[in-house]
Amino acid sequence: MSTYVYGITASSHPALPEGMGGVGDPSRPVRLLTVGSLTALVSDAPEGLRPKRRELLAHQNVLSETGAAGCVLPMRFGSVAEDDESVTAVLAERADHYEERLRALDGRVEYNVKANHVEEAVLHHVMAGNPEIRALAEANRQSGGGSYEDKIHLGEMVAGAVQAQEAEDGAAVQRALEPAADAVSVGPESSGWLANVSFLVKRDSAENFLSAVEQLRKDMPHLEVRLNGPLPPYSFVEPGPAEPAASTAGGADAGAG
Repeated sequence: MSTYVYGITASSHPALPEGMGGVGDPSRPVRLLTVGSLTALVSDAPEGLRPKRRELLAHQNVLSETGAAGCVLPMRFGSVAEDDESVTAVLAERADHYEERLRALDGRVEYNVKANHVEEAVLHHVMAGNPEIRALAEANRQSGGGSYEDKIHLGEMVAGAVQAQEAEDGAAVQRALEPAADAVSVGPESSGWLANVSFLVKRDSAENFLSAVEQLRKDMPHLEVRLNGPLPPYSFVEPGPAEPAASTAGGADAGAG
């Protein structure tokens, strides 16, 4: 039977709560696979597993319960290995990497920040900062709305200015928040947001990061800023560009994509 992987901890991590259940209906008992200094949290993988709310919450609950007692490297939902032996082989093969990640992520959580423009507010922002657009808009207004060509030209100018503002604001969001974080992981550009960034934050200084988010909202009122967290540090199991690895990390069969 294939093996579902929830996460990786140090073998010295406190024991799991008695009778902890994981994914599946009925839920599969969570068990431990230990190799040297590392332990994988696993269960039997149910057939036909789908990312339904119940299953996502079961996966998250295992990580939350485990993370409350110490550092855990979370695997993405749906991380399935061929069998237990495949999991223990990866633990042995990548021991140095996982040990380094456990040290680096100890006492830290992830916050994800997404940002987009508030449409009306960003139009005012763009108009205020672009004299050429203001002049053309005023000329069109004074001429009763302007010709069809003038309207098209104004629309193209506004669209171009908003697009440029998106790039500028996306970079500004990261610049404003990264001083309050230990590491940064930028999400895919195709996410539909002008900024989609995860930040690794010390648990005991999270208030500083949350204050920085509130200040960002005040400084950039033309943005809608969404905050999600604290989360297990999914985005930092593999070091990102802003967080060099202490050791070389190859591909992992049970890694968090």
